[in-house]
Amino acid sequence: MADSKAAQKRDANLRTAQSASQAWETRKTLVMTEMAAESAANDAKTARLKALRMEKEAQEAEAKRLKDAEAPAPAPKKRAIRRIVAE
Repeated sequence: MADSKAAQKRDANLRTAQSASQAWETRKTLVMTEMAAESAANDAKTARLKALRMEKEAQEAEAKRLKDAEAPAPAPKKRAIRRIVAE
């Protein structure tokens, strides 16, 4: 009977260790899946924002080009005359 109690105790410990290991693996898999989903969402958001920024920069560059084309040429600057003053 002592052998059967020891065997039962050993089996119970083994089952507990296996269930803890299984729970850890399940949780690890769940966390990895959630991290991958968050990473994919972040990548999509980054790509969308980059596309919006690029479009805005293109519009600003076009507006600047049109503004520069419509503006008259700046008048040439006068050169400062240096005068020598005798003291």
